[in-house]
Amino acid sequence: MSLFPENTPEDIGVETFAQTISDWHHKEGRHNLPWQGSQDPYRIWLSEIMLQQTQVATVTNYYHRFLKRFPTLADLAQASQSDVLAYWAGLGYYARARNLHRCAQTIMSKWGGRFPETPEEIETLPGIGRSTAAAIAAFSFGARAPILDGNVKRVFTRFFGVFGYPGTKAVETKLWSIAQSILDHGPAHLDMASYTQGLMDMGATRCTRAKPNCNACPLAHACYANRNNAQQTLPTPKPRKAIPQRECHMLVLVHENKVLLEKRPQNGIWGGLWCLPQFNDYNAFETKCRNWGVTPSKANQMAPFQHVFTHFKLQITPWWITMNKLPLAEPSGQLCWQSLNELAETGLPAPVQKILQGVNKSLVTNQSR
Repeated sequence: MSLFPENTPEDIGVETFAQTISDWHHKEGRHNLPWQGSQDPYRIWLSEIMLQQTQVATVTNYYHRFLKRFPTLADLAQASQSDVLAYWAGLGYYARARNLHRCAQTIMSKWGGRFPETPEEIETLPGIGRSTAAAIAAFSFGARAPILDGNVKRVFTRFFGVFGYPGTKAVETKLWSIAQSILDHGPAHLDMASYTQGLMDMGATRCTRAKPNCNACPLAHACYANRNNAQQTLPTPKPRKAIPQRECHMLVLVHENKVLLEKRPQNGIWGGLWCLPQFNDYNAFETKCRNWGVTPSKANQMAPFQHVFTHFKLQITPWWITMNKLPLAEPSGQLCWQSLNELAETGLPAPVQKILQGVNKSLVTNQSR
């Protein structure tokens, strides 16, 4: 049975789908992204990991900054995790950075510093799934392997008329089957880098979530969604669930232009980053303050704000206390005093950066009066 919609025009069939995308990319796809024009698997791998869950516009500056600090895979492997996280801070999904670091160390220790070349080998590395492994192999080594990221799922579900939430196992399996079939029946000498990038570009610039530009799409006349006015119903959206709400209190303890920071555990949110001491409820916060010789009052409370994660919303209440004398013994282990002037070199979660930027700005303003 054909994978393509019924009555698909003869000029776009399973044999020509991939070539159509590749040809379109050569003419109208993106060619000026900073990681393009290179077959260096390190640079390609870095870009693919950064682009997971993150827009190109956001990634670009981080990509340049990261490469300047860690120009080679060996440089990344030799760095400390804290240093790596500091250069990732603000991109979110910090497990990506930890896996990136582990992956570099694995390649140096188990592969002699040589990046593996097949999708199957690449997929064994920390933090690299099937689609990412295929993309790295296609761009770096011309491997004939299908990808299936979010953009590609959107293109496939619309073109082939695949209903059902793509995050479910059954629908994802069907989409992988389509992706593989296209390559099985495609031209023998397909430009895999161009086809792979073309699929990504199609989803990013033509087959977008909202207001897809079907008039500029080379697949439009054969696309199920376009022919049936189903662009807004495909892909099938994820079933809605109530987003859990959580709250916490953060202590901003300042002494002589330094702030007390606490290193997060490796597991969980913000794993391995430096954070303000955090407490799940006010009683725990107040108890710790008393143990440290600190007495919070309403005057110390900063404006609460909300930070949204993928699976829950966190209501954060910061408390800013400035001490003339040290309120506790010199910290050790997971605690440290960090200069407010050196926070840019410290791996901090985005909401902590937001709090401390406000504190630093206020201190500078007061000192200039």
